[in-house]
Amino acid sequence: MNVEEIIKTNQKLPLETRTIIHMALVQNKNNEAFANALKPFEISMQQFNVLRILRGQQGKPANLCTLNERMVAKMSNTTRLVDKLLAKGFVDRSVCPSNRRKVEIVITASGLESLSKMDKAVAEAENDLVKNFSTEELEQLNHLLDKF
Repeated sequence: MNVEEIIKTNQKLPLETRTIIHMALVQNKNNEAFANALKPFEISMQQFNVLRILRGQQGKPANLCTLNERMVAKMSNTTRLVDKLLAKGFVDRSVCPSNRRKVEIVITASGLESLSKMDKAVAEAENDLVKNFSTEELEQLNHLLDKF
């Protein structure tokens, strides 16, 4: 991927600028691949992320604060995401018996079943995105990204 060609400039970009633009372009490519993988399920990457968090709770309810803390892409509109998943029957929501101000969310059997299918589509997208890298290169890339 030639950054200068993609952004249509004849100027040689400073290495720092080129690196940041390059990362943004890669992020866009990743987002597009995941959006396409999830499109058949009519679900966004953020909704997928909420479902994975809830599955990780292993049947224990999570509240909005927990979901927000564990989201890959932090956002303030977790309530809207949960509402959409509720409408699809993928999650259940209830008021916490010990604290009426707290809302508890759990993934449903339907949500787990659908998430399993989504996992396969997302895994295919992930594999396609990194197919040109060796295991060593992926480890090196992760090491470099950890520096951020």
